[in-house]
Amino acid sequence: MVDAAPSNVTPLRDSDAIYRSPPQNIEAEQALLGAILVNNEAYRRVAEFLQPEHFAEPVHQRIFGAIRTLIERAQIANPVTLKNMFDQDDALTEIGGAQYLARLAASVVTIINAVDYGRQIYDLHLRRQLIVIGEDVVNDAYAYDLEREAQSQIEAAEKKLFDLATLGQYESGFQPFNHALKDAIDAAEAAFQKSGKTIGVATGFADLDKNLGGLHPSDLVVLAGRPSMGKTALATNIAFNAARVYRAGKAADGRTVAEDGAVVGFFSLEMSAEQLATRVLSEQSGVSSDRIRRGEVSGADFDKFVRASLDLAEVPLYIDDTPALSISGLRTRARRLQRTHGLHMIVIDYLQLLRGSGDGPGNDNRVQEVSEITRGLKALAKELNVPVLALSQLSRQVESREDKRPMLSDLRESGSIEQDADVVIFIFREEYYLSRGQPSQRPDEANDKFNERYERWHKRLEEVHDTAELLIAKQRHGPINNITLRFDSNTTRFDNYVRGDRHAEERPF
Repeated sequence: MVDAAPSNVTPLRDSDAIYRSPPQNIEAEQALLGAILVNNEAYRRVAEFLQPEHFAEPVHQRIFGAIRTLIERAQIANPVTLKNMFDQDDALTEIGGAQYLARLAASVVTIINAVDYGRQIYDLHLRRQLIVIGEDVVNDAYAYDLEREAQSQIEAAEKKLFDLATLGQYESGFQPFNHALKDAIDAAEAAFQKSGKTIGVATGFADLDKNLGGLHPSDLVVLAGRPSMGKTALATNIAFNAARVYRAGKAADGRTVAEDGAVVGFFSLEMSAEQLATRVLSEQSGVSSDRIRRGEVSGADFDKFVRASLDLAEVPLYIDDTPALSISGLRTRARRLQRTHGLHMIVIDYLQLLRGSGDGPGNDNRVQEVSEITRGLKALAKELNVPVLALSQLSRQVESREDKRPMLSDLRESGSIEQDADVVIFIFREEYYLSRGQPSQRPDEANDKFNERYERWHKRLEEVHDTAELLIAKQRHGPINNITLRFDSNTTRFDNYVRGDRHAEERPF
């Protein structure tokens, strides 16, 4: 005899016990399988997005898998050809054996609705997966783990949702060439109407935009260099130049698009947002960033700050200075920024400071981790349809060569950077190395020889003073080239190089 419930517990009524079965439509699954058994053409209509595991009924999963096996072998799949495969299947025997296949085929009236059935089966599969993900999120949240922060759980859940949303989408697939051609013509027309005549986001540097056509949507652009070459300064200049000229417009479908410039998301993993803002303030006011840092500013300088801040206040430049950000966390924040403010360009300073999806020190294969990061950045560029400008360090082997100009083999830690990037740009300032290599007279060297060598060094130092070279070492959409920019080391500002009395020496690759 079962003991009575305690007096302080309210007994359950039948109406309180509500059982919710996972969403499924067995009739739709039967209708689709029957249509395929009658006419295998129905399979080809759903094969692009439908997989055996999308069926709720396990027996239907095995039937669809067997159908797929035969059709992909160029054989006919019908109740007769499938009979031998299922004669020994106990699960199928329980519902009638091979006769079940015949009943599926016999009950079909038409195959016209095969795609609709397939889409409904796929949609219900997604709903069941959402339930699983939701239960996992709840269980993970209850299972308190000191080694795993709540933010990492959120990122893991977001990654599962993203994978679910992108795998097996039936909306994707081939499109007629004339559709792609129309998009290309529309992009060319948009470039013609832009002030910079670029298809992509203009960098603000005429020679660079002429060579690249701007930073193209869905492209991963890697800007690499040794320390003190000015990578962050150049990236900040490009980000500000793009954000300053941002002009919003409306697409035919009502979406807000950038007619010119860009809303920029800047992930600063090395410098704080305040330090980055100080750099931008220095660039725009003309006051040395070093003087600002030391507090050596005058009343006139503050007047410049005020004028510059009026221009800077409305610039759509958003900074995230979270250190040691993971690639999944960066993806989450970029999507959120695009939803809330729009996003047309991403800058990352710098790539080697990102983490992969591995949790903590267990992910000790750095080459694989960097490969995962670069693949993730390229996928993010395609998903959000924006250019991603990622800064990268170079290996120290550059310093051991007489010619310090970087090469693709100098990219640090992984060949995947070169492989995944659409554009690779090296930044090189010869002045940096020359100023630290002032010649001294050798013990056995005559004065005239030393003076001649010193004059050559001094002349070359004057030629490259306040200049920087951008070496376009890889470009999927165009040629490689060298570009010269003017560089002001006091304000860390780059400008277009105007050829005058001094000409930077052009050096081919």
